Amino acid sequence: MTPRRRWYLIWLAWVLCIALSFALLEAASWHGGTTLSRSVWELSIHFPLIIYLAGMLSGGLAVHFWWHWSPPGSISEG
Repeated sequence: MTPRRRWYLIWLAWVLCIALSFALLEAASWHGGTTLSRSVWELSIHFPLIIYLAGMLSGGLAVHFWWHWSPPGSISEG
């Protein structure tokens, strides 16, 4: 297995673990727990700035990942 393929599998496993944790949290709400959406809503009621901070975090990550992206053959690649 090439190192590049191994990293793809590691990232895939990480993303699947995150998805599984969200699924488990939602399933817990069937037994009287609080859903993720309800938790976020309640958090935003008590701390309205969290909406802005979450937007900054997601925007910052988008800029970090895709700002300098240049496909092969593009002008910026040189």
